[in-house]
Amino acid sequence: MTQRIPTVVLGGTGYVAGELLRLIAGHPNFALAGVMSDSQPGESVAAAFRHLAPAYPHERFKSQADLEEIVAREPATAIFSAAPHGAAAALIDRLLSAAESAGRAPHVVDISADYRYGSASGYAAVYGHAHGAPARIAQFTCAVPEHLARSPTPHVAHPGCFATAALLASVPLIKLRLTQGPLFISGVTGSTGSGRKPVEGTHHPTRHSDLYAYGTLSHRHAPEIRAGVAAATGIEAQIAFAPHSGPFARGIHVTVQASLRGPVDSADVVAAMREFYAGAPFVRVNDAAPRLKDVAASNYAALGAVSDGQTLAVFSVLDNLDKGAAGGAVQWMNRLYNLPETAGLTAPAAGWT
Repeated sequence: MTQRIPTVVLGGTGYVAGELLRLIAGHPNFALAGVMSDSQPGESVAAAFRHLAPAYPHERFKSQADLEEIVAREPATAIFSAAPHGAAAALIDRLLSAAESAGRAPHVVDISADYRYGSASGYAAVYGHAHGAPARIAQFTCAVPEHLARSPTPHVAHPGCFATAALLASVPLIKLRLTQGPLFISGVTGSTGSGRKPVEGTHHPTRHSDLYAYGTLSHRHAPEIRAGVAAATGIEAQIAFAPHSGPFARGIHVTVQASLRGPVDSADVVAAMREFYAGAPFVRVNDAAPRLKDVAASNYAALGAVSDGQTLAVFSVLDNLDKGAAGGAVQWMNRLYNLPETAGLTAPAAGWT
């Protein structure tokens, strides 16, 4: 495809939406047709995201009704949802209903948690409220792109940033039968993972030069990691997840530890994981432990592994706003529209963020 595909973004003033807009601005096939903000309709996009002013000097936030007109008018639309959990499902349902009434068939990639679960009850059990559009759940598939060659449904739910990092490290261990028993996962995330609205956990004086755990063994992303492992491997793995808040803005560093099934050295594990991801353009398996600055502000993930013959530790780093959210969503949308998977996503990491 060489044509430009009209593209709309929901949840327009958040960090992930800003990252989506940045990626769309440089994409060879997606052309922004509208970005929605319930809180700032009619306001300048450049005022909300000053770094995007060169790309969108005149763009203004649109209303839900404006986006419904776009998806009903255009033969095909790429819909990215960066709306909050609990709100995204109903917003997406309204857009799809408008498109379907006009005989249109857009594709959606949702970055919220609203379509990550296979049932409304599964979603409600984790998030504590009813699903906003349960009839749409069957139209969505949730997976990391590297673990599913093609979506069997017209729409995709992208796993969360913590889940993406953890799954990239965990799935090969189980699928290659390298480990046995529980997976112990420790992850550190940057402050942008908590969203744009200032709260105690992301306030700079609180977070600067500090490191602390939260939601240990009870975080809502743990069920998503378990579900992702099961979907990719067919095995219900036991997972113990301990997330941490780090004193940096962008990135996630995850360490997965498990007992080996049999003696295997570090070089053999790295070789096995490198072969596992041989066809994955955005996953690099390093001989040395990866660093956040290897991948920050890019759609690349980097992995490394160390073995002492009994226990295995796998490291996974990625940018939470990019590979863990907006970039992974663009990667999926490329596939849904039969574009090259790498289209618009090959810029290397910034290096000194």
